[in-house]
Amino acid sequence: MSARATRRGFAARPGDAESWIKASEAAASRSNEPPAFTARLTIDITPELRGRIKVAAFRRGVTVADMLRDLLAREFPTDPGESS
Repeated sequence: MSARATRRGFAARPGDAESWIKASEAAASRSNEPPAFTARLTIDITPELRGRIKVAAFRRGVTVADMLRDLLAREFPTDPGESS
């Protein structure tokens, strides 16, 4: 029988203590940010349109998600009379 390869578990600590400590600091700095978006929107688009959207986002130096959030926020502004 062959020996079972040792695999790192999902929540196992890394072998290098320095990288483990630095990863903890990075996670702590993100916790100061406001809560992220709470809903996911799925739409069906053609592969060609998806490609054009990705290229446009790349040229603008933003992610597709950020670009589309801005677009939707412009098209559907918050109505002062609406409750969130």
